[in-house]
Amino acid sequence: MEVNPILVLALLGLLASCTPWFACSDQRLLVPMTLVRNASATGAYCLDGSLPAYHLDRGLGPGARSWLLQFEGGGWCNDLESCMDRAKSRRGSTDYMSNFEVFSGILSNNASLNPDFYNWNRVKLRYCDGASFAGDSKFSNGTSLLYFRGQRIWKAIILDLLPEGLGRAEKALLSGCSAGGLATFLHCDNFTSYLPRNADVKCLSDAGFFLDIRDISLNSSIRTFYEDLISLQGVEQNLDKNCTSSRYFPEQCFFPQYALKYIQTPLFVLNSAYDVYQFHHILVPPSADPHGKWNRCKLDPAACSPDEINILQGFRKAMLAVLREFLEYSRTGGLFINSCFAHCQSESQDTWFAVDSPRMHNKTIAEAVGDWYFGRRVSKEIDCAYPCDATCHNLIGQAPNNTRHAIRFRTLE
Repeated sequence: MEVNPILVLALLGLLASCTPWFACSDQRLLVPMTLVRNASATGAYCLDGSLPAYHLDRGLGPGARSWLLQFEGGGWCNDLESCMDRAKSRRGSTDYMSNFEVFSGILSNNASLNPDFYNWNRVKLRYCDGASFAGDSKFSNGTSLLYFRGQRIWKAIILDLLPEGLGRAEKALLSGCSAGGLATFLHCDNFTSYLPRNADVKCLSDAGFFLDIRDISLNSSIRTFYEDLISLQGVEQNLDKNCTSSRYFPEQCFFPQYALKYIQTPLFVLNSAYDVYQFHHILVPPSADPHGKWNRCKLDPAACSPDEINILQGFRKAMLAVLREFLEYSRTGGLFINSCFAHCQSESQDTWFAVDSPRMHNKTIAEAVGDWYFGRRVSKEIDCAYPCDATCHNLIGQAPNNTRHAIRFRTLE
């Protein structure tokens, strides 16, 4: 057989552009958007009244009856002004969203990059409500109109996917990053209720374990922010009833640390003990550091003073303290709490599964999640304190300019 030299050269060039995992940088998986056309029948609108959407990449072979749903992240809005601004962006309207999304990390269709879930049906739920898919109210003053319909959006997307095969799922994993990771806590058990009783259903929250803590000025800024959000967007009615009935302040059930023990579906908590988003916006928000004394530390953990490191270690201890009961007594739960200065580690290929990915006990995040989901072995990993972990990708310098996860504290400005 005669070999075409041009074809050989083309193939060699293609391989030369690939990583050691044989994933080519110019072959990103771009998945088209699907608008939920029936959403208007139930009033399931984005903030601006546009239709909600998702991106679906079909599974193949053994994964054809397995489903992975990923909540998109992107902060929240807690007052009319910030929500109106949000409604004019891709965080509040599908009109401003890209028609294609890159699927990588846990959403990748490459077996060498996502060995356990690559051939599943993988869905990214677009985020356009500003309350982690949990609100149900509306604002209208005659000239302005805002839809706070996250709960209806969640239901509309599920109902759209059920006849597409989700209703016949044998395996399913509900996941999410950041505000989407919080949505995973809020909707985990509800997700299970839609699926066949014999389906193996589990949930994974990535960087969604937002702590109810005071900032460095001793103000409860994040609690105040969430209270305003819950009131504005009508969230309380959609929080876990067992949780809200057990607390004097039912709105606290928006925090995962209070809701976690009431979740019946097996759940995996993936989080950094020094979560960059929480560090920059909850522990040390700009309002608590008006003179920027923490700026160098925020940009580089190696530049933090001993006092600043002590405060960060206190944040880690607070996270581990509220997770202790889950760690010790949950028989179905999983944990991966590393000591990297990062935020969201399941959607980025370099932190999910790659040659130099973060590891604990020589196990990547992808391997830990896979071991937990498929019951291969116990998967509860907690890292030693910073700076002991040399495998970390400390992405701390990216956080101040990372508007994808920015929130606005109206009461603190």
